[in-house]
Amino acid sequence: MQVRLLLFAYYRDVAGAAELDLDVPAGCSALEAVAHLRARGPSLSQIPQRPVVAVNQVYASLDQVLEEGDEMALLPPVAGG
Repeated sequence: MQVRLLLFAYYRDVAGAAELDLDVPAGCSALEAVAHLRARGPSLSQIPQRPVVAVNQVYASLDQVLEEGDEMALLPPVAGG
């Protein structure tokens, strides 16, 4: 099945794109989707194994099961001052 990944800040820079389509097995969790993304290449392996995620614009746990067409955003840490 296919999910749309949204990448921001450092994650966008590492991926070289703000959005990616990712093919994952049916019943895949958000954590497993991150593992599939990290396996796509050396630069993508720089994305943390357990980033903060949102699924369909709602913060989600990494064990959330994804469905065909879901939109998953990887949210980098925020710094302020």
